[in-house]
Amino acid sequence: MLNIGDNAADFSLQDQNGTLRSLADYSGKWLILYFYPKDDTPGCTKEACDFTEGLADFHGLNAEVLGVSKDSPASHLKFIAKYDLKLNLLSDPDTTVMKAYGAWGEKQNYGRVFEGVIRSTFIIDPLGRIAERWAKVQVRAKRKNGEVRHADQVRDKLAALQAR
Repeated sequence: MLNIGDNAADFSLQDQNGTLRSLADYSGKWLILYFYPKDDTPGCTKEACDFTEGLADFHGLNAEVLGVSKDSPASHLKFIAKYDLKLNLLSDPDTTVMKAYGAWGEKQNYGRVFEGVIRSTFIIDPLGRIAERWAKVQVRAKRKNGEVRHADQVRDKLAALQAR
């Protein structure tokens, strides 16, 4: 797992249109890089829709948002069309980038241990360093005062980082 202050791991992955996207493409901007298990599943759909809903706020903070999963570009294209998503989704079929960011590893579900995507989010600063990270993300967490959306937490943290 990369830690705050570390240089972000470089990547070059295809998006939903087959265009290669790399870390260098976002030099000088803030980047939200989030890793999720699978297109068109309940939690992943909520997360992608939440980031899409807040995209104007992220752009207002000079930030781009990229989602990464093992799904193919064709799967991403269908997912984007079905939910009218406005962000780019990257395909990491061999999990190389996920492993570099610590977003792939051992998980446990109902007592069964297996390897899979660890839902994670990173804020990468304009110099390519990790400014914040979340591991084992809850897309929407229940709190006493209501539901907290992870995308909102990321936006608020980004604004706080920029205010320093």
